[in-house]
Amino acid sequence: MPRHPRTAQHCTKEHPVTLTSREIDSQPAVWREALDRHADRARDLLTLPGARVLVLGCGTSAFVAESFAALREGAGFGMTDAAYASEPWPWRDYDAVVVLSRSGTTTEAIEAIDGLPEGVRVIAVTGVADSPVAERADDVLLLDFADEESVVQTRFPTTFLVLARSAVGEDVSGLPAEAEAALARPLGLDTASLEHFVYLGSGWTYGLAQEAALKIREAAQAWAESYPLLDYRHGPLAVAGENSLVWIIGRSEPSLVEDIERVGATVRTSRHDPLIELANAQRLAVELAGHRGLDPDNPRHLTRSIVLG
Repeated sequence: MPRHPRTAQHCTKEHPVTLTSREIDSQPAVWREALDRHADRARDLLTLPGARVLVLGCGTSAFVAESFAALREGAGFGMTDAAYASEPWPWRDYDAVVVLSRSGTTTEAIEAIDGLPEGVRVIAVTGVADSPVAERADDVLLLDFADEESVVQTRFPTTFLVLARSAVGEDVSGLPAEAEAALARPLGLDTASLEHFVYLGSGWTYGLAQEAALKIREAAQAWAESYPLLDYRHGPLAVAGENSLVWIIGRSEPSLVEDIERVGATVRTSRHDPLIELANAQRLAVELAGHRGLDPDNPRHLTRSIVLG
């Protein structure tokens, strides 16, 4: 839990700055530090050329696992599967398992590691060095500088994906500066008029779409969905209307945009790199929480880590 918890009744009409918004704004600096100090370590632990890799996570980490799996396999480093640590998965003689866990204390992640066959290399990506997940791993990519106090994850997952993209060969050196400029500008959305939020992605950005929708549900207790880009008109489009925002992260499709606009929904296509789009989606969740008088750092029914007795 956050060290300085606050409850919803402490929110005022002025919508004071929250831990979440400060952590969102800090992302460019954290990304810069990650690239300057940890890119080589990430490359060594995440590429593993030719290895068969399984990536596990829960919640946000599961969505990030999906994005990373698509990035690694798409870059030609080898077969990469992603799965929920909390769900059974078929074992395919993996050479290594990457476990994503910000806190390093999530019960399902620990149990997943404990259930792996002998001899499988375990690589932990975590924000806490002395956590149970880290202690069970053969190697650790420690992102303690990207850890955060809020229950809601923002900069930890994006920092991992910046490093992952760098590791697989993408040039993301200009991303921190681009993010600083983008995060300094208004979102340009009439938040008060929106009630329904949909995020669409394709390939590795589908994981980002899922994460963006989760932020709306967690922080603002609002109706949010996520779908693969072109699958949206295969049913889900039926509930879109004038109070809907459909935000496309990554590549778009003009005919789909026309179909969505035809039902009266607001469509937002990507203006920046997909990770910056996700950071702006995080900003929207915080802004929406403020309008609803909610504390985005402490969502109801949630804790920073799921630890089962």
